[in-house]
Amino acid sequence: MSEVKLAAEVRNSFGKGAARSIRRDNKVPAVVYGHGTEPVHVTLPGHELLLALRTPNVLLSLDIDGKTELAIPKAVQRDAIKGYLVHVDLLLVKKGEKVTVEVVVETEGELAPGSFLVENVLNTLSVEAEATHIPTSVTVSIEGLEAGASIHAKDVPLPKGTTLATDPEAVVIQILAAQAEEPAADAAEGDASAEA
Repeated sequence: MSEVKLAAEVRNSFGKGAARSIRRDNKVPAVVYGHGTEPVHVTLPGHELLLALRTPNVLLSLDIDGKTELAIPKAVQRDAIKGYLVHVDLLLVKKGEKVTVEVVVETEGELAPGSFLVENVLNTLSVEAEATHIPTSVTVSIEGLEAGASIHAKDVPLPKGTTLATDPEAVVIQILAAQAEEPAADAAEGDASAEA
């Protein structure tokens, strides 16, 4: 898990106008909350935050008025058309504290010979991990699997110190037989009637 350091400026101006002004300066308005404290409204550097958010469940080390706080992204709002960051909600965490997050499920290996398809029923799993050791993803082997095989959440290997928060019986991946397309019978009948 990577930790990214960002300088956060406490902000006292709120509303759409203030937020637009912040974004014009290539910064992002954000709220930091958690641990029973009052929410702190901050401004974060836009480009650095955008790069940091490319890592799933990134741990942010925020310098807020000379005090370092650890936080993870809880909600990220982007502009629907241009994709730039509009607002970010950050949840305060402490070293040793357990948090529940979603991690991406990746597959590795080759299916058994034949025409089989992999269906990702769940693209992410909900897991509980220490805030400073959140996995970015989990990997499942599909080596040699055939149609009808499925992998449940309880079968997914998790890193040490990580526990499953998703229903253990939930199907994560299933293997299907590829369906061969049948020739269209209507088209063949249409050709026959055209010749007559």
